[in-house]
Amino acid sequence: MTTVLTPASPLTAADRCDRCGAQAYLRVVLLSGGELLFCAHHGRKFEPELKKIAAEIQDETGRLTATPASASDEDR
Repeated sequence: MTTVLTPASPLTAADRCDRCGAQAYLRVVLLSGGELLFCAHHGRKFEPELKKIAAEIQDETGRLTATPASASDEDR
């Protein structure tokens, strides 16, 4: 039997950190089947322990440092 995993949907502003309620940038799918959401701060803080219990970690913290396109770039 082959299991096909569907890619996780991108995190949005509605996704909140389970620890502090800030916007979530990490989704941790647990080996036990659940999932946890973390802001960048708490994701870094708990990373060593999360890696031990995670089946998958979706890390979108790169969005925090990405430079948005300026209006003049969009006109080209």
